Amino acid sequence: MAGSKQRLYRISFMNQGQRYELYAREVSHGAMLGFVEIGKPVFGEKTSVLVDTSEEKLKQEFADVERFYVPVHAIVRIDEVKKAGPVRVVEGGGSGSNVTPLPFYTFGGDSRK
Repeated sequence: MAGSKQRLYRISFMNQGQRYELYAREVSHGAMLGFVEIGKPVFGEKTSVLVDTSEEKLKQEFADVERFYVPVHAIVRIDEVKKAGPVRVVEGGGSGSNVTPLPFYTFGGDSRK
């Protein structure tokens, strides 16, 4: 894509009771049913002496990751943005965590029979 502007996405998703907010260059429905494929994670450049420990933790967690898959029911929001902000992990979903998860259905009907 020479000469064209690369897209940037902010992805918020739930993982083990925490809300992750990351930036990436690629987002798609992926090849695995029920998962969102996220590629080329982006982390902010350091412009000050202060070190954000949550961003450093996420950088280490995603250090060698080129793409990862998040269950579609764990996605809170995906936005296309102009520039990356801080990446973060918020315990318990943080403020605005009034997100009600959608019911989870399995293919094949009711298993209680």
